[in-house]
Amino acid sequence: MSVLTIRDVPEDQIRVLKTRAAQAGQSLQAYMQELIAREATKPTMREMAARLEREAAAEYTTDDVLAAIDEGRLGR
Repeated sequence: MSVLTIRDVPEDQIRVLKTRAAQAGQSLQAYMQELIAREATKPTMREMAARLEREAAAEYTTDDVLAAIDEGRLGR
């Protein structure tokens, strides 16, 4: 695992993050790791637009749509 250092973070922002970490019952390090992981897994607008373009260009049959509906229902 890599080490990440962030310099020149204002004290008021550090206080807010420490408070939020404490409220979540986490250390500041654990809280920040979770925050970074959440951000890293969230697609950007550009990534979403590219995905939507690919999806729009794809051709789906009625059977594809019905299979997706059935799959979604099984997940309930």
